[in-house]
Amino acid sequence: MKTFLLVDDNAAFAENLAEILRDAGHEVVTAPGAEAALRAARERRFDALVTDMRMPVMSGARLVHEIRRGDSQLPTIVVTAYTGDDDLAAARNEGILAVLPKPVPVPRLLELLQAARRDALVALVEDDAGLADNLCETLRDHGFSAVTARSIADAERFGDVRPFLALVDRRVPGGPDGQAMHLLARRFPDLPQIVITAFAEGMSESGATVFAKPFDTGALLRTIERIHQQRSAL
Repeated sequence: MKTFLLVDDNAAFAENLAEILRDAGHEVVTAPGAEAALRAARERRFDALVTDMRMPVMSGARLVHEIRRGDSQLPTIVVTAYTGDDDLAAARNEGILAVLPKPVPVPRLLELLQAARRDALVALVEDDAGLADNLCETLRDHGFSAVTARSIADAERFGDVRPFLALVDRRVPGGPDGQAMHLLARRFPDLPQIVITAFAEGMSESGATVFAKPFDTGALLRTIERIHQQRSAL
């Protein structure tokens, strides 16, 4: 059984979704807005947060940021009818697990919540949009959240996130080969990095874990799992 915090100012929607999650064997705490949600997050540890985006007083994006100040690794799913919001872009910068539309696709929500893990945020730096999206989806299906960057400038703007691992392309726009790796090493000392690259020449001598493109996604996932287990055991 897992315990979830569900935040939505629509009481009927929140209670209906909470009932579905309880019927699936989980415990659910509902909150009608940010103040109640922040109070609940201070009082207990949750396995995941599910929040609406547009709410009075404080947006879902701001709520995620405030809760993460006290619980930096809480997996978060945003449920919203407004997929083009600037607030949604801000929430993505926090490394949320997923964004789901309203009406909620309940089977997908249940899958994501069942798989969701704490302390499982990956920093992904990859300029190939298709590959980045595929990796994010694969990570998501295995309970890992991701915060993404597609250039050196994007990586420099990572928010106040605390990844357990970085997946980094050796060559991304905005700097010489390897600059993103060095940037992350400065920003997050001791952060494990996996280099994904089509330019692997000389990398074997660096001591880095390298996956040459095209790589075996299954093997990559097994490496990520191993690192996550090691970090969780510390």
